[in-house]
Amino acid sequence: MLAIEKEFDSKLSVKEKSSSPTDSNFSGSNVSNDVERPKSFAFRAPQENFSIHDFELGKMYGVGSYSKVMRAKKKDTGLVYALKIMDKKFIAKESKIAYVKLERIVLDQLDHPGIVRLHFTFQDTFSLYMALEACEGGELFDQITRKHRLSEEEARFYAAEVVDALEYIHGLGLIHRDIKPENLLLTSDGHIKIADFGSVMPMQDTLITILPNTSSDDKSDTFVGTAAYVPPEVLNSSPATSGNDLWALGCTLYQMLSGTSPFEDASEWLTFQRIIARDIRFPNYFSDEAKDLIDKLLDTEPTKRPGAGPDGYLAVKMHPFFKGIDWKNLRSQTSPRLAMEKMVQLPEGDESQDSWNPSHVGDGPMRQNEGNSSGEGGQSSESSSPHITRLASIDSFDSKWQRFLDPGESILMISNLKKLRKLTSKKVQLILTNKPKLIYVDPRKLLEKENEIWSNNSTELSIQVMSPSQFKIVMPKKVMSFEDPKQRAWQWKKAIEGFQNR
Repeated sequence: MLAIEKEFDSKLSVKEKSSSPTDSNFSGSNVSNDVERPKSFAFRAPQENFSIHDFELGKMYGVGSYSKVMRAKKKDTGLVYALKIMDKKFIAKESKIAYVKLERIVLDQLDHPGIVRLHFTFQDTFSLYMALEACEGGELFDQITRKHRLSEEEARFYAAEVVDALEYIHGLGLIHRDIKPENLLLTSDGHIKIADFGSVMPMQDTLITILPNTSSDDKSDTFVGTAAYVPPEVLNSSPATSGNDLWALGCTLYQMLSGTSPFEDASEWLTFQRIIARDIRFPNYFSDEAKDLIDKLLDTEPTKRPGAGPDGYLAVKMHPFFKGIDWKNLRSQTSPRLAMEKMVQLPEGDESQDSWNPSHVGDGPMRQNEGNSSGEGGQSSESSSPHITRLASIDSFDSKWQRFLDPGESILMISNLKKLRKLTSKKVQLILTNKPKLIYVDPRKLLEKENEIWSNNSTELSIQVMSPSQFKIVMPKKVMSFEDPKQRAWQWKKAIEGFQNR
């Protein structure tokens, strides 16, 4: 654990770090050795001697493969943070030390109103903690789902603020690599903040100080990102560039205006096929300016995307879609009105709880059941997180589950989920077919008969979405709770209700 803990110290000496035998197993940097670095580096966000018991933990903001982000109120000051809680044992076991160290040191140096701020860090026996700026407006994803789609005026405002922040990030020689509505947070007054720098990659000429052994051990063509926003060059193992983030911006703008990402399909494999084929279908209510900008951002040649070419970000800012935007005073402009979350009334007798609670942090072990079983299509353990690491083959997607289908029946949607119980959770494969039929299968016991949840009768079932990752299937005598690490709760609801409304 020492290799992780030292990177959370408030002051580091490069000379001391480079000679540390503890960190020798975690070396490897994508940044050129020619980049001048200072001999010592003092963190802006200090390492504090706090305990998890110094905070009142509230709702869970998000779930990752080795971390959770929760609302946390400091008891003595009353200040609210988004507390990122990372499991040391899982980080070490899954070789994620470099990712954590890099995220910590990059966030410490970023200073822009469109990027979440890191305030301080602390740790205990089992966990590392990063206290981030709380964005009480929630995710942009939530605004899209609550409003079904955004108006062009709203989308223009949010897209402009993302462009402004990306220009800053790319100007420092960094690639975010996971731009999507879930990672675009909103302040209480409705302004955008880019979050989640767990996949960040420094470019060769980065202006960010990257200390020895604090850079990700990824190669520049390592496959990361989220399926629906991954550009074609990443699928073809080309090196990462700032154009990757601009492609994701195009996908995000499309999703703001339509309610869904441009290449989304029933499985990751089918999504990838649409990306490679550049299968874009514009709704007729898109303006010509919106279509043109999205079309240019989704160019298959990364250097041709506005913002990545010789004209830099001027090519984006001067596009007709952004006519009327005051780029010098973005943050002083009035933001779109936020759609508030609707309170969901749980059925009487429903005793299901969140699969993770404050007893899993502090000086007690956190649960290790995230990301430890196979994902969709027999993917590696990391594939159960929102980050994609391997392509699933069409054979593994279809044939593995064929035994549970009737002749002529086909799979429309499938995910590796957690079936939540009162105090435990269980990995299951949830499958929706065109019969229609909804079943769940234990992926470790494929020879057992499946459990059928619903078939044909549309009056016996309803779907309640609790958050982007959690939903409930409510039946007259039973309530089943699920958690989708890929945060597709709304997609499950729409897919099932699509059959009910036929």
